[in-house]
Amino acid sequence: MKRTFAIAYWAGFCLAMLSLVRPIKTGADQEAVGYHVYPEDNIQAMLEQAAADPVNKTVKVHEGTYRPHVPGQALIWFNARHDGIRLEAVGEVVLTAANPILADSSDASYPAIVNHVIYFGDGISRRTVLSGFKITGANHFVTRSEDPGPIQPETAVSQLVKDLFFYADGGGIKIFGRSYPTIENVEVYDNYTSPCGGGVSVEHRGFNKSAVLFRNCVFRNNRCQTTGSAIDVLPNSSAMIENCLFIGNVSNTGVDEISQGEDYNGEHGSGALTVFPGSRVRVNRSTFTGNRNGVDDKGMGNAYINTIFWMNIAEGGISPEGRYEIDILDGRGVRGCFLKGDITDLRGTLDKNRNVLNGLNPDFDAHYSPRAKAYQGAGYRPVAD
Repeated sequence: MKRTFAIAYWAGFCLAMLSLVRPIKTGADQEAVGYHVYPEDNIQAMLEQAAADPVNKTVKVHEGTYRPHVPGQALIWFNARHDGIRLEAVGEVVLTAANPILADSSDASYPAIVNHVIYFGDGISRRTVLSGFKITGANHFVTRSEDPGPIQPETAVSQLVKDLFFYADGGGIKIFGRSYPTIENVEVYDNYTSPCGGGVSVEHRGFNKSAVLFRNCVFRNNRCQTTGSAIDVLPNSSAMIENCLFIGNVSNTGVDEISQGEDYNGEHGSGALTVFPGSRVRVNRSTFTGNRNGVDDKGMGNAYINTIFWMNIAEGGISPEGRYEIDILDGRGVRGCFLKGDITDLRGTLDKNRNVLNGLNPDFDAHYSPRAKAYQGAGYRPVAD
């Protein structure tokens, strides 16, 4: 009897110690601290569990690199049933479109095997949060196969018919339909797409009364064949951008095969951020530097506040004319901004009394915070861990 008790005691003790090393993913532990994902686990499977859970909507992904195990449209996806989930990185977590073991090395898209790293579909509100991840590896892989999805269920809403932009745009993140997630403390880097939205594609299809929120994010070294190398805000869409850094992004790497007739922004090319007609954006306390062009915006009434545009003159791209900091049709909402480059204000629409054109060097530190006193209150600042 005593021996049986001793064995049971030690078994219980060992289980207790294991639970300190790796949280148990069932029962009361889920209710207390959330669902947990480790590199050998499937993030999507855990998102499905959280979607079915009426109480616990937090999924924590622990340090490591997560790759797709099968070709498909996305590594992970959110649609209406996932609304309200918080997907949070614990430590350094890389989500990548690439799997060199499964990809065909002869394909131009190698080593990517998914269209988008993350997909946010119709029915996502601001309560859905993506936090703390590094998102990379897209390389213009495009499939229309619904396996292992579908990432976007069929809908009777006529505006949400899937077309080329649904599949091909948004290598890092694709946002589609009535979808307005919060994306914070995320780095989107080294992604490539054709035609548009190397880092992110926002495609609300007219459902733009609300907006996707990007907060404390970095968009670095993304590329695309045509428009919006970092973020592409397609017609009649909406985005809010707060305290974000855009650096090293290059648009117009190839011929515009989408526009009918004259190439879209063919002479000077597009920017790290492209805003199409009918779209709404608000950019606050952000920095654009070292991109091939800063922002091109054909919307009306958009706001750029306390933002730095500094020397967006990166090489690359095929557009023949000079680089610009901002190309905006309606400059009335640009205020408190600092700009300098080869061409500061392409269309001459900015109010010189509300902005500083040809400003002093911001003297960026290693994290791209401006050290020059004149820039206090303007531009991106990294958020402490």
